[in-house]
Formats: sequence, structure tokens, C-alpha cells
Amino acid sequence: MTSAEHTGLSVAVDQNPFLADGARTVDAIVTVEATDDLVVSVPPAPRVEILIIDASGSMGGGDKFAGARRATLAALDVMPDGTRFAIVEGTDKAQVVFPTQGPSAVASPQERANARRALDRLSPHGGTAIGTWLGLSRLIAQQHPGAMVHAILLTDGKNEHETPERLAEEIRLSTGVFTCDCRGVGADWNPNELRAVASALHGTVDIVKTADLLAQDFATMMETSMEKAIPELTLRVWTPVGARISFIKQVAPFIEDLTARRIETGPQVGEYALGSWGAEDRDYHVQLDVEPAAADREKLAARVTVLADGEILGQGLVKAAWTTDTDKSARISRRVAHYTGQAELAQTVQEGLTARKQGDFATATAKLQRAYHLATASGNENTAKLLLSVVDVVDERTGTIRLRNKVDPVDEMALDVRSTKTARVRKEP
Repeated sequence: MTSAEHTGLSVAVDQNPFLADGARTVDAIVTVEATDDLVVSVPPAPRVEILIIDASGSMGGGDKFAGARRATLAALDVMPDGTRFAIVEGTDKAQVVFPTQGPSAVASPQERANARRALDRLSPHGGTAIGTWLGLSRLIAQQHPGAMVHAILLTDGKNEHETPERLAEEIRLSTGVFTCDCRGVGADWNPNELRAVASALHGTVDIVKTADLLAQDFATMMETSMEKAIPELTLRVWTPVGARISFIKQVAPFIEDLTARRIETGPQVGEYALGSWGAEDRDYHVQLDVEPAAADREKLAARVTVLADGEILGQGLVKAAWTTDTDKSARISRRVAHYTGQAELAQTVQEGLTARKQGDFATATAKLQRAYHLATASGNENTAKLLLSVVDVVDERTGTIRLRNKVDPVDEMALDVRSTKTARVRKEP
């Protein structure tokens, strides 16, 4: 493993650089770690939090709207005084319900009490137009130039009152303007819609099974947002003439394909926005197609650089060395193998669930059995446990499973939504 470190950020590259004679594919896991030293060295930026609450008619069922109100207040309670915030009511329209004047309020005991009274006046009505909610949140963000703006978006339904094209356009326009964590409560929302929002806006997406669990989740999201002190990190990748990036994926803590986010910034140079950071580490799988060199020759396959506000903070080198020694070229980096398996696990889960919904039970059984094997072999206990809500294990020794006849829709959706969360590589004994 090679690494470079500067000012509290490290870039480490894990790979087997040896390729068989004539081979073209290079794989590497790039680990980027930001430390507390880097976080405290960053000048604090103004913070704005936007709470987007679904107030459509469907939220009136059961305890959902009351749970959303409690969750909003829980988030405000953990928000430090001095943080700017706004509350957006989302229906088939969008409006700022607090503050009543200006784009945001400044958190204080008095303003929290005022926000509580504003929430008490709301009642569920109308439909769902998520793109419209994003559009209003973007307008709020744009009135706070230089601020780190983060939103929490909660819904219980599908985006039924605007076109998919409108939602896609609002997502595109909001990218880079603010970050957004998305939550769906219950089982009547569309995971792909919220995934699209969270992916583009550098947030997370998850299911909250029941409304009584919303408050803790909102408080945790707010606390995590407050820990993000670095507004934006950028991954810059240089490749030599004749080399091509096959893909770049974040593989931990969850899978996110960054390949299409590339912005060309120079000859053989592209940049990928990584969103805001706190003291944390993330792993990226870089796969390259390179022109083969002669045996016993080594060359640089890629230079991976991490920047903040144009300043280089760390750098790692991906190398390629051709050999006729099959012992060398046959070795696979443990980390590359592990995360390749985690990506297959996520894909296999989603393919299995799709087949199940379509009534293709033979394919569903085969896919979900493969997923269970991958989850247990790699130590991804969370996904293995979620799989057991939709399948029964017939033979633990062989890993044979059968589909359950009755499955709670919330459990099935939880498996779908959380399938991209990965397990870290197990440490060597």
C-alpha cells in the first residue's frame, strides 16, 4: 500500500500492480482519510439547515405527521445556537412556513419556540412534488452565498404531482448548491426517486419504518451535518495518454458510482466532486484500461489527487507493472476483491428483488441465494440480517434459501434501500 499525507488528509492506494503480459485492466482501492487536524484547520463557514417536511394528504394517516413534527423539533434541539435554518412545507407546492420573513432564522431558544408554533399550525393536505421542494430549497440556499447549506427531506409518498423530467431538472439545478439527506417513512414511497436526489446532492437515503423512529433519525442527521466542516473535497485523476478510466466508485461506507460526474479540467485530467467532509475516511475503487508495456516494465497508470478549494491536500499513485511471473500477476488485492464482492452483493440484491416483484421466483431465489452467500462470506452482517426478512435459510451449510411467502413491504424496501451499505475489509488475524 502506498500513501501520501499533508495537512491532516491522507491518500492511500491498495493494489497488486503486477499484470500478466498483455493485460490491460488495473484495479486499485484509494482510501481518503480526513483527520481532526484538517477539520479544525478549516475556517468555519456559515451554516444553513433546511428541513423539508412532506405535508401531503397521505401524511395524515396514523402518526406520520405528528412524527414528522416531533422529528423537526428534535433536529432543531441539537442544532447549535447561531445556525441559520428554515422549514419548508412540501405538498404539490412548496412554501417556507418558518421563518415568516426572510430566507432563514437564527437558531435560539426563542426562535425554536416560534418554529414549534409554526409547526403546530400545519395540517396535511395536497399532493407530492419533490422537485418543487428542491427548487424552493435551492432559492433559500442561493440567498446565503458562501454558506454550507444542508437539507433533510422527508416524504411518505411517490412524486405524483410533477413529471419525472421536472424532478430530474430540479435535481440537476440543485447539484453543488446544497447537500440533502433523504428519508422515506413507511413503504409507499419510491426508493429510486430519493436515491436520485441523495446521490446527486451528496446525501444519504434510508427508510424509517415507523413515525416514532423519526425523531432520533433526524437528530442524528443534524449532528452528522454539524460535524461536516470541510465544504467540498475534489478527487482529481490524471491518466497517461492511452489510458482510460473504466469507472470510479465510492465503495465505503456505501456504494456510489462517480464515473458520470467527471468534469474534464485538462488533457487526461478529470475531477469528481466528493461533497462535504468531517473527520472520516472513504474508499474508492478505481478501474483503468491501460496500454500494455513490455514485460518487466512499470509505468504510472493514474495519479489521484485530493483538493480543497484548489489546494492539493494529498496524492496517491496507481501503478502498473507487467510480468511473466504468474505467481505475481495472479494475486488479487484483498481490498479490491472485497469491494468487488460488495458491489456484486448490492447489484444481486436489487436484481433479486426486481425478479421477485415481477413473479420470476426462480431468478429471485438464485439471486438472493447468491446475495446471502456474498453477505455472510464478506462479513456484511447488516445485509445478511435484512435478507432474512425476505428469505428463509433451508440449509446453513450449503447456503440454500427459499423465498418467504409473506414479506412485510417495509422489510423488503429496507433491504432494497440499504443494499448499497458496505462492510469494511476484515483485518488480518
